[in-house]
Amino acid sequence: MNSSNPVLTAAGRSQSAAKETLMLRMFSFAMFMTQAIVVSYLPLYFLDHGYNASQIGIIYSIGPFISIFSTLLFGAASDKYRTLKKIMTVILFGQLVMLSLLFTTQTFTIVCVIMLVFYFFQTPMNPLSDSLILLSSQYTGTPYALVRIFGSLGFAFMAFFMGQLLRFTGSWASLLVGVCTITVSFVLSLGLKDYQGSLKKMDFSGLFKILRKPDIVIFFVLILVISISHRMYEGFLAVTLRQMGASDSLVGVAWLISAVSEIPVFFLLGKYGHKFKELPLLAIASLMYAIRFWLVSEIQSPIWIIPVQAMHSITFGIYFTTALRYLSTIIPDEYRSSGQAVFTVVWAGIAGIISGTVGGPIFDHYGKGAFFHMAMILALIAAASFLAKHIFSRSSV
Repeated sequence: MNSSNPVLTAAGRSQSAAKETLMLRMFSFAMFMTQAIVVSYLPLYFLDHGYNASQIGIIYSIGPFISIFSTLLFGAASDKYRTLKKIMTVILFGQLVMLSLLFTTQTFTIVCVIMLVFYFFQTPMNPLSDSLILLSSQYTGTPYALVRIFGSLGFAFMAFFMGQLLRFTGSWASLLVGVCTITVSFVLSLGLKDYQGSLKKMDFSGLFKILRKPDIVIFFVLILVISISHRMYEGFLAVTLRQMGASDSLVGVAWLISAVSEIPVFFLLGKYGHKFKELPLLAIASLMYAIRFWLVSEIQSPIWIIPVQAMHSITFGIYFTTALRYLSTIIPDEYRSSGQAVFTVVWAGIAGIISGTVGGPIFDHYGKGAFFHMAMILALIAAASFLAKHIFSRSSV
């Protein structure tokens, strides 16, 4: 009887790991459904309530601004209290309360305050959930990508579903469905297992050592340039489509295409990306961004946005994974967490603030043509700079 115990124990562990992987996949799916609503459909909700592009730009610059502080704050809290699960449960509850409050007012100033607090709870979700998934892989044996992909699937599903739903309900349903997806995420978070024990605390002293190196500073400046153009496109795509006469269902299809297109590229780069130099890949991604933005500036019929959205695979798909890979090669291991923090602040924080506060008035006063021409110019500058950096680094060796 005793001889069978190890087998039973191994089977029990395998069953437990499979259950935990399922829970993480369901949680990731639900969490990204909320993100699809926030990114893709809340702009339409605000547009239908009479807000102009400048006001929507202000609302969407609030998130990146507060993310600089909230991400570090909740990261420090998870370190201090040695829990990721409980922190995520708390911030999901905060999201639920704040999104529900949007039902009660249409006053722009009050909406800005509500969205400020909402983003305070919403923006730390990605880094915290990524940390949990990465740590869980040591127990479940399931690679990060095979869990995270369900997030992309959740985003794609909700992008399409909401587009179809809004054909019959109007944009007000975005809030109701958002409340539902946050509630589902909250309930699922209660069933997650905590893996906080092996996390390392961030070495903030490493931040100053990083920023003293010109090569690293130049890289972050270039990341900022291309990130501003990406955030301009992402933040105003739904508004652009609506102004071109697109239906809400077409908006959903557009976001669906971009979300699905990135999945195979993530896998291919994960498997074969190491065979290619990072800086030329970043130059190619930036050039493709420029072409993508130029096409949108010239398109008159919204249906042509669909094939342009498929370029998300060779723009964001290449850019994001390659930038992270290059970052790991230029920053020493002991300062890796500080480097990742700077990257997040630049990519999600500073770029979002600039794209919202500057891009909104440009869109309002000069139209989509000038807006996307500006994004195109930024992408071309980034492409030329990444290529020049690669050539210079080779000649200096």
